[in-house]
Amino acid sequence: MSNKVEIGSTGLFVNPIGLGTNAVGGHNIFPNLKDETGKEIVRAALQNDINFIDTAYMYGPEKSEILIGEVLKETGQRANVVLATKGGQKYMNDKMEVDNSPKFLRETVENSLRRLQTDYIDLFYIHFPDEQTPKYEAVGELHRLKEEGKIRSIGVSNFSMNQLREGNKDGYIEVIQSGYNLFKRDAEEDLIPYSLENNISFIPYFPLASGLLTGKFSPNSTFEDGRAKNPLFQGEAFIQNLNKVDELKAIANNKHVAVSNLVLAWYLKQESIDVVIPGAKKPEQVLENIKTLEIKLSKDEINEISKIFH
Repeated sequence: MSNKVEIGSTGLFVNPIGLGTNAVGGHNIFPNLKDETGKEIVRAALQNDINFIDTAYMYGPEKSEILIGEVLKETGQRANVVLATKGGQKYMNDKMEVDNSPKFLRETVENSLRRLQTDYIDLFYIHFPDEQTPKYEAVGELHRLKEEGKIRSIGVSNFSMNQLREGNKDGYIEVIQSGYNLFKRDAEEDLIPYSLENNISFIPYFPLASGLLTGKFSPNSTFEDGRAKNPLFQGEAFIQNLNKVDELKAIANNKHVAVSNLVLAWYLKQESIDVVIPGAKKPEQVLENIKTLEIKLSKDEINEISKIFH
């Protein structure tokens, strides 16, 4: 595959379209998931040159890592895949507790290795920051795990600007994953400039804004899942957001491409973003996501899309 890119300065080379897997075994996130469909999604990615898979302990919990481990084992593809997972929390009495202590992070990595049936993780993230552990201590433990060969690169997720700065005191952080999409661009004010200055790759999650940036909703759409509480989907804001998506649709129609592919292509044109990790609930969506790589955007188009959402 000729179009591989490096994730920041990690030495990890991937298809810029990865696979986010919260719908692979993420029974605590989505209703009515089937494990076999989840495995089919992973197989579809592997069969179509997607070699970057992003999972987490909390998807399931544990189930997503287990299913991905099973597919990598059965296909013999582990060596060809860049595997990212996230941890640093546990469920106690059905409540999630965050724990970034060095001792627990080490346990977390060992448990992820076992579930994924591998002896190294390419990119390991602290999924959420806790309030008690100094961030440079947590990241320092990941650095030790990297020196031991158990992880190949270090990431953090959901860190505030101050936490990122504190965690990167020794310059060990290589990737930050944070919420970012055309509707939610506050990372452009601090996280993204810091990432650029410090050679940290920025990976956005929720890149399609829970489906709003796919163009599949209308003013009559109703929601019974997490979207029902999401401000983007409520009242007058929802109508205004749909109007912006209509402007995107006009650009997409002119180019004969899907709105979601147009949006993902726009992210890949941002200097700080090397890869995107859209999710999929069925194998066909994996194939749809890959079409992003066929899109060429001119400077004018990039600016026009940016202006719609400013």
